[in-house]
Amino acid sequence: MTPAERPPVPDRTPTSRPWSSGMLPSKPELTGTLGAVASTHWLASAAGMRILANGGNAFDAAVAAGFVLQVVEPHFNGPGGDVSIVVHRAGSGDVQAICGQGPMPRAADIDTFTDLGLSSIPGSGLLPACVPGAFGGWMRLLAEFGTMRLADVLAPAIGYADNGFPLLPETATAIEVLAPLFREEWQGSARTYLPGGKAPAAGSRFRNPALAGTYQRLIKEAEAASADRDAQIQAAHDAFYKGFVAGEIADFLASGPVLDATGRRHKGLLTGDDLAGWEASVETAPSRVYKSYQVFKPGPWSQGPVFLQQLALLDGFDLAGMGLGSADYLHTVVECTKLAMADREAWYGDPAHSDVPLAALLDEEYTRRRRELVGARAELTLRPGEPGGRTSFIPSLSAPDDPEPDTEWMSQLRNGLPTILRATAAKGDTCTVTAVDRHGNMVAATPSGGWLKSSPAIPGLGFPLGTRGQSMFLVDGHPNSLAPGKRPRTTLSPTVVLRDGRPFVAFGTPGGDRQDQWTLQFFLNVADFGLDLQSATETTAFHTDQVPASFTPHAHRPGVLVAEETCAPEVVEELGRRGHEVELVPAYSLGRVCATGLTDGEGFVRAAASPRGRHAYAVCE
Repeated sequence: MTPAERPPVPDRTPTSRPWSSGMLPSKPELTGTLGAVASTHWLASAAGMRILANGGNAFDAAVAAGFVLQVVEPHFNGPGGDVSIVVHRAGSGDVQAICGQGPMPRAADIDTFTDLGLSSIPGSGLLPACVPGAFGGWMRLLAEFGTMRLADVLAPAIGYADNGFPLLPETATAIEVLAPLFREEWQGSARTYLPGGKAPAAGSRFRNPALAGTYQRLIKEAEAASADRDAQIQAAHDAFYKGFVAGEIADFLASGPVLDATGRRHKGLLTGDDLAGWEASVETAPSRVYKSYQVFKPGPWSQGPVFLQQLALLDGFDLAGMGLGSADYLHTVVECTKLAMADREAWYGDPAHSDVPLAALLDEEYTRRRRELVGARAELTLRPGEPGGRTSFIPSLSAPDDPEPDTEWMSQLRNGLPTILRATAAKGDTCTVTAVDRHGNMVAATPSGGWLKSSPAIPGLGFPLGTRGQSMFLVDGHPNSLAPGKRPRTTLSPTVVLRDGRPFVAFGTPGGDRQDQWTLQFFLNVADFGLDLQSATETTAFHTDQVPASFTPHAHRPGVLVAEETCAPEVVEELGRRGHEVELVPAYSLGRVCATGLTDGEGFVRAAASPRGRHAYAVCE
């Protein structure tokens, strides 16, 4: 279907918005002709745009922005963490997914933890550390899809790490709360995050010279190895996974046990051989057609296919007829989400180690039977399906092996999320970056892990390891059961969408297990209600907390529907009558959706960033 033949999307945007604050969007959707970047920090977005202006493509821009995020949002991600990337190359009809999720160590199995007297994998320390996948994921994107040299894309991150950047209030709060832990137990973190022995103030100029030195040495070794661009990228990869970075990590882990959330000290399981044997993989991204759109996600080693299952279920409902923000709409979306997320809990895991029935989960007849389970009242139990006649299995969750905290920092370690939890604070975590260029290249990435709260920073490198292993089960027989060399199921879930075979939009959000709820609402705002990208980031956000979280203590609250307080009072009342326990949170507190794309007609690039959190920014030229 050509653009002229396609029926116009009806403008269902009312002049008054009962589902939002009743105000116009905080800013317009940005449009331009050269390229666009949107990320969870303005400095990362600006760095990516600088790369585009200097002749790089969208993939180069995303890599540069991703490394800046490691510097300026260390409370949410770092080189020791992981990344999930979805990529569309201009002119191609497919979309690729890059898995930057490293596996568990070869020495890690269920008996390893039970022999330590543990019934679950702790959310902090060295025991849950996987092979750091972020660096390898970014290098795979740069090597196979980018055009610029390593030194060019790393230059902005080195500049901010070496010369300093204004410290975010959230980062300053995290360092202040954890400072006693850093001084008493995690001395590497004290050296990295406590300049002069003191917690830095919000807005102060913060530097990480050790991290700058790590980046600089990677470039130096790469350029010493070859003058060829591709060979330099491979040499940097080898320096990280087989060279000095791997050596520093192995030496640190061998130096002794460290305190973790259990209140005890444990040694790490990761070795240099684990790092040397890994590289990021590239695969065809699974997809699902919804109206005139084809939506692409990472594979079932992530929670990404949940988005596709939600779309499949919702395709049988007239969402536009219900009205955006209505009780019918919220109820239907949440109940379909519960079904899809229940399947995630039963069936998702590393497909290299488990037979994940993804095709059966997306089968039309299977979806039809599941859709019939959506009733008039809120469901309070998890109901996974039986794709292909298989019997579902969701392990019982063990209570964390953590002692009652006697300090503020220990209470923070008990929760595996990066956020410093406050009674009144909205929760958030992770980063995201998306980019598009005038040629039609498009990419969305969600980096996370290796945050400053996860484990001690390695002094010679300037970053800690990640703790993604906490999401695995210590029982046999589940796709996400712990096994040596197996990838834990990650929450990281970026999205790329084509419309009638042409690049349309790439987007993502922080938010752990809730990513595919908040981004789903963004996409439905565009696909079903005709909103522009910026307006689509600003409607009332909501989610269900019914499914156990991937992070310790794996909390879940059956029947709870969380919505921003801009949800209309009559909608809240009606949802209560349907059996939902509605919990209202402050306006503009759920998610930070970032999006870039292309227009249909003039071929302009466009971008948007949620006002939530005040740090996400879109840049467009």
